[in-house]
Amino acid sequence: MVHLAQTPEDIAKCTRVLLELRPHLTPEKLVPMVMDMIKEGYQLAYVEENGEAMSAIGFRYLQFLFCGKHFYIDDLVTLPEARGKGYGALLLDYVTDLAKEAGYDVITLDSGHHRHTAHRLYLNNGFTISSHHFTKKVLGG
Repeated sequence: MVHLAQTPEDIAKCTRVLLELRPHLTPEKLVPMVMDMIKEGYQLAYVEENGEAMSAIGFRYLQFLFCGKHFYIDDLVTLPEARGKGYGALLLDYVTDLAKEAGYDVITLDSGHHRHTAHRLYLNNGFTISSHHFTKKVLGG
């Protein structure tokens, strides 16, 4: 069953799984940061076992000239001990269903070039590689 994180307590359940993907963050910063992001339209859904999130997906609605209205997946991660249980695919299906209900044609995401297992999941779930993502640090970099 997929749950939508709406409270600090829900987000706290997701701390360990989110830090698996985003180790540069700290547990102390994570909950307030996600609460701020929720105010900006970010949504966090998760699958839990025994009161802790085993897999999580963060996403938002966006609109770009190149693809129109779409869902953008910021984060998708499963704890190592929970991989292979279908949680990632379940969360992708959850977001796909939301996109269909909202009448959006596209779901997009970026993925680190080294995340081959994640790429296999995306490709097996109907995603295609359509572009490269570039970044440029302008402060502190």
